[in-house]
Amino acid sequence: HSQITVKRKNLVDVASYPLVASFAALVAVQLLAPPATAKLTTLYYQKTCPNVEKIVSDVVTTKQISTPTTAAGALRLFFHDCFVGGCDADDNVSVPGDGFDAIVRAKTALELQCPGVVSCADVLALATRELVLMLGGPFYRVRLGRKDALTSTAASIAGNLPGPNVTVDQLISLFARRHFTVQELVVLSGAHTVGFSHCSQFASRIFGYDGLARDAHDPALQKACANYVNNPTIAAFNDVMTPGKFDNMYYQNLLRGLGLLASDQALALDPRTKPFVHLYAANQTAFFNDFSRAMEKVSVLGVKAGRKGEVRRRCDVFNNLTT
Repeated sequence: HSQITVKRKNLVDVASYPLVASFAALVAVQLLAPPATAKLTTLYYQKTCPNVEKIVSDVVTTKQISTPTTAAGALRLFFHDCFVGGCDADDNVSVPGDGFDAIVRAKTALELQCPGVVSCADVLALATRELVLMLGGPFYRVRLGRKDALTSTAASIAGNLPGPNVTVDQLISLFARRHFTVQELVVLSGAHTVGFSHCSQFASRIFGYDGLARDAHDPALQKACANYVNNPTIAAFNDVMTPGKFDNMYYQNLLRGLGLLASDQALALDPRTKPFVHLYAANQTAFFNDFSRAMEKVSVLGVKAGRKGEVRRRCDVFNNLTT
């Protein structure tokens, strides 16, 4: 699969983390918006590529129908891009290929209609929204005008993405550094209502290494992951009840003790996050509304505009390579 740039990130194999909640105040209400953010608008391509949203939607819809893992892959890709260095199409090679492939296909279609106009970062933001909507999730606006990154370094990854076994303290700290509240952390974590995780990410739970009684006696997961050491590609759905639907079942699962990752299940136990898990488990409308606002906020994290970036001709390479 083609791949957007090479920020090599040590990532959890999940649909996304809030990145882990797509993501409670709109960035638009911030009185002192950063200059780059202030330039973004939903009408950015109105004259230069007026059909951009339809083109992206048509391409990713076709891709999702043929490959149902596409939506979760793109959502995770979006989170990992925005949480490290900002939403600038600077992503890693460890995420599932279907997310990359969807973006590359959409970018290719746009280059045929509007060459050199739409950035890969904007393609990723639009594609993610369309795929969330396709799975039954909420519609939210996507402001456009991002530029693609001019640099990519592995050193920027450490400490900027949550792992499968991080504590709630660590999650809250990670999100706070990006000015996200505890509630936004919990709502963005709801992105795990779709997608899957490799067994190696949660083996210590289901085989009882950490002493959790329920996980130590989970025969279905133990059977599914029995050969994970020899076959590292073995995985399980994050949401065991409705894995292909974007809904609030993720939170209901947490209240039943059915969270797949330790970092997910911890949200239902910590007194700072537990009330929001209960809120979203009981009220899908509240989840969708808050998720939409948080996703808009995520989508403008550290965006680049003007000469701080470029519009790549191909999403997997810079326009001008230097040695």
